[in-house]
Amino acid sequence: MDRLTRKKWDSAAARYDLFSAGAEKRWASVKQETFAPMRGKVLFLAAGTGVDFQFFPAGQEIIAIDISSKMLEQARPRADAYRGRIELREMDVHELDYPDETFDQVFTSCTFCSVPDPVNGLRRLHRVLRPGGELRMFEHTGSRWFPFNVMLHLMTPITRLSGPELNRPTVANVRKAGFTIREVRNVYLDVVKSIVAVK
Repeated sequence: MDRLTRKKWDSAAARYDLFSAGAEKRWASVKQETFAPMRGKVLFLAAGTGVDFQFFPAGQEIIAIDISSKMLEQARPRADAYRGRIELREMDVHELDYPDETFDQVFTSCTFCSVPDPVNGLRRLHRVLRPGGELRMFEHTGSRWFPFNVMLHLMTPITRLSGPELNRPTVANVRKAGFTIREVRNVYLDVVKSIVAVK
């Protein structure tokens, strides 16, 4: 397990809800739309403190993983309150402890800005998805538009110290990992995106 990444997010756990409160309200409807197609055996990557659980459709069986034990401690009450079943597990996406072709779907929410080796992490998700399985993502990414591309590039060396990188080419990374892109929708400019891909 990546101890440095775990330590970073353990340190952020206590203030995470306060930091993300505004974003959760702003993107609530988009997240509900992203998670609405949940079906079958589902893996949710980077559970964090469980703030996204409120947007999951009821009645699902979901495995939610996170590299941070401190994040998962805060996620526990929200998992228990979910009208369905959410199993929480401490796990690094680079070291997924599941056999090949285990899941029907994988969901992410503002996750691949923070995975240390994003293409490798996406390849691990590709491995555990069944043929035809879906990867559904709500992510903020780098921009191709000036001046946002320059701003995000300049800010990233600072933001990566305590959290996300702001200039990741996530759509390209999904393709590099072997997925077929089905849909990319710009939610805000070309920075916040909804991505649907299949194995």
